[in-house]
Amino acid sequence: MSAPWVMVGLETSGPVGSVAVAVGGSVRARTFLGEPGAHAAGLVPALEVVLREAGVARAAVDAVAVGAGPGSFTGLRVAAAAGKGLAHALGVPLWAISSFLAATLTEEALPGDAGPWALARDAVGMHLHTRYLLFDARGDRVFAAAYRLTGGLPRELRSPRFARLDEVLADEELAGAGFCGDGANRHAPRLRSEGRLVLPPPLGFPSADGLLRVLALDPDRPPLSDPGGWEPDYLRASSAERERR
Repeated sequence: MSAPWVMVGLETSGPVGSVAVAVGGSVRARTFLGEPGAHAAGLVPALEVVLREAGVARAAVDAVAVGAGPGSFTGLRVAAAAGKGLAHALGVPLWAISSFLAATLTEEALPGDAGPWALARDAVGMHLHTRYLLFDARGDRVFAAAYRLTGGLPRELRSPRFARLDEVLADEELAGAGFCGDGANRHAPRLRSEGRLVLPPPLGFPSADGLLRVLALDPDRPPLSDPGGWEPDYLRASSAERERR
């Protein structure tokens, strides 16, 4: 009998970074990274911590999954670089998974006592099957996507885009969705004034557990064919690129 599949998840696209290790499809260990500015320095030590807690040697890792974005330019590059380096060093496949999709499954994937959040099990959002995810992009801008929870992989209702909050609020067809994510939390007063429901964290926050949950629900998802040439889904030009234009 072959040994259980060991996978590492790395997610640093948002304000709360995370690292998790799954063995045989079950998460054995996880840790969270608080300050976004410390993600770069803290990611590798965090990986060593979760591997040790899971009782897994680095050489035993079979696969790596990273959050593909959208999100912070710097944050996305942290997980992308670490994931590429780890996959290359170990000669294992690399998966890049939408941070939106991972965020849709974060609450489902996390146990009740995990993370920097108190999970609101009695929140109305637990019974809402339509989620409008907003990641903060500063000012009145957000990264937005909407999903319908189905019991398996969530179904995409609105593809990921970079938009103004007013553009999202103009989407009356999904006005009854639960809005979540750090962008929804930041703009909560405006959303509530427009009659929108804002769901509490960790709903809508991307996590390494969410990445691994995606792969558990979609085991036939192919890895990246060219990990070295892959880049995260930024959905907008960087400030340097905008200045050059």
